[in-house]
Amino acid sequence: MNRHQTIRIGSRGSKLALLQSRSVMDRLKALHPHLEFEIATITTTGDRNRKSSLEELGGVGVFVKELEEALLGGRIDLAVHSLKDMLTAIPEGLELAAVPERADPRDALVSPYGPLTALPKGAAVGTGSQRRAFQLLSLRPDLEVRGLRGNIDTRLRKLSAGQYDGIIMAAAALIRLGWEDRISQYLPPDAFVPAVGQGALGIEIRSQDRRLAELVAPLNHEPTREAVTAERAFLRAMGGGCRAPIAALGTAAKGTLRLHGMVASPNGSKIIRAEVEGNVSAGEVVGQALARKMMDLGAASLLASKA
Repeated sequence: MNRHQTIRIGSRGSKLALLQSRSVMDRLKALHPHLEFEIATITTTGDRNRKSSLEELGGVGVFVKELEEALLGGRIDLAVHSLKDMLTAIPEGLELAAVPERADPRDALVSPYGPLTALPKGAAVGTGSQRRAFQLLSLRPDLEVRGLRGNIDTRLRKLSAGQYDGIIMAAAALIRLGWEDRISQYLPPDAFVPAVGQGALGIEIRSQDRRLAELVAPLNHEPTREAVTAERAFLRAMGGGCRAPIAALGTAAKGTLRLHGMVASPNGSKIIRAEVEGNVSAGEVVGQALARKMMDLGAASLLASKA
């Protein structure tokens, strides 16, 4: 980057994405008051198509591809992503320069009935995620899961209109948008494992831009970085692009990194959960260890299954 140019921050155009990008920009401005920053809004494949499920669109990556292309093309200088949207393999020429401190990684239920146990038999619960759908049905097989896409405003509006009896969303999204009071229940992460990287942001830059790497480095939160490194290593080792839903959550405390993971068959008929612990500074190793444990528990057959 040129020493005197305005630093362009790439962001999706949703209310949540812009809020997240502005929070990063505000922190960078506070750290570097002599520099100019601006946000460039970029529409992604996932933004353009709000009807198809994420699995139909190709899964992870549909919210980052155009941002990464803009980075590689020099149209922006850094991109702010929801880390759960990023592929585990970052394109050549780019790098994950910083991972700020994570917000609440849990999933949340929003429902006029209250917590999950209060939903009546046959209640319709909306989610656009197989991971959420399968774990929900493992806890409450008597519920009906219905597909749900759209931004958070749209989802909440559909719930208020009575199209659903409840919806499941990332708690961090609701909290960041000021709707924490809409949350009926934070779903326990051991039984309802979040998406890899959920609640965390990823700041991506061009690999050769070392000055920008130095500028964003203070935003990195190392415990969060190691936790999501473990989650992403687990997903990568399990074959992150496969059809089977895979989830993981890492938590760092007192020098130990605990990683809890979940793998489901493509139709959700079987779910395997496992947990490992390791050194807090060895996220990659911990993630690979969980993958090996999952394979020992039979995850390989789930990954190979077509049903």
